[in-house]
Amino acid sequence: MRRLIFEPEHEQFRDSARRFFQQEVAPHGERWREQGFVDREIYQKAGAQGLLLTWADEQYGGLALDDFRFEQIIIEENIAHGEIGFYINLHSALVAPYIAGLGSDEQKARWLPGCISGDKILAVAMTEPGAGSDLAGMRATAVDKGDHWLLNGSKTYISNGQLADLIIVAARTDPESKHGLGLFVIEDGMPGFERGKRLKKMGLAAQDTSELFFNDVKVPKENVLGEATQGFRYLSRFLAGERLVAAIGSMAAAQTAFDITLEFVKERRAFGKPIGAFQNSRFVLAGLRAELDAAQTFIDQCTLLLNAKALEADDAAAAKLISSELEGRVVDACVQLHGGAGYMEEYRISRLYSDARISRIFAGTSEIMKEIIGRGLGLDERKIG
Repeated sequence: MRRLIFEPEHEQFRDSARRFFQQEVAPHGERWREQGFVDREIYQKAGAQGLLLTWADEQYGGLALDDFRFEQIIIEENIAHGEIGFYINLHSALVAPYIAGLGSDEQKARWLPGCISGDKILAVAMTEPGAGSDLAGMRATAVDKGDHWLLNGSKTYISNGQLADLIIVAARTDPESKHGLGLFVIEDGMPGFERGKRLKKMGLAAQDTSELFFNDVKVPKENVLGEATQGFRYLSRFLAGERLVAAIGSMAAAQTAFDITLEFVKERRAFGKPIGAFQNSRFVLAGLRAELDAAQTFIDQCTLLLNAKALEADDAAAAKLISSELEGRVVDACVQLHGGAGYMEEYRISRLYSDARISRIFAGTSEIMKEIIGRGLGLDERKIG
């Protein structure tokens, strides 16, 4: 389907991004999956190509492209033609906006140039053992000691946990309020900050995911983002964009699975003819094609809403729900159409299947997305109970 939200300059940018991911990322994918993390140098190469923080101001070294469509293109092209475990989306579209949106002029000048060049890799640490998506149940604490904050606690399932140089850590600063959180920028090498083991996962083998530990970490006051008790509100403010990023990734993965399967059924033969010539294959792929086009149209509309600063929480939740659930159905059907080959890791569809399972969990589970959408409909027990 032709997508009408992109202008000629976007398509030129897409061509350039695609060449980068094909030439600089894809050839290393297998090695990165085996070692469990990408090479640090790929962030620097992406930075030199202008693919990191495209929206950042020129004074920090950015391109000042205040248009989320460019970030959307980068996410799509990396998944389709690069390596999904290269979390350029987390670095540029999820974590860096916290620094740009909440940071002081001094903080932005100190951190953004390195993030744009790829010399500083970013991560965000919210999830804790036993708490999951419940931010109000967070146990990590930060105590005001006058000239610094004293941070204690642990985090888990942290993407880029091994590679990150700067980690935005959420911790409780007001013990009397379940929403009294602060956001602290922890820098590599701070005494008391330790990285746990790299966690083994079902999919996303090239994406390093880790446990992080904070034992009496002295965090300078100049490393606090915004007000030290408003972290919950800040996290809520950025969640709509985070969920749209997840939705874009799910759609790109689903479309990639569809494309490679369409080619596979045209070439693989059974009972004397291509398996794509069987009615079942045609009907399955036709149904998926229709669903993909419909969902992509909605996701693209959400991108335009984000550009207009009009993307609501329930719209972002719907985008994340629809796309992640569709991704799951698409990869499952595509593995089936591959037959036994679909179960072999050498075939990309097998990896897409394994990678897709987390999409219905991270950035808020499908169940949480339904709760948000339901509340947007006024179906809140506090209002109608």
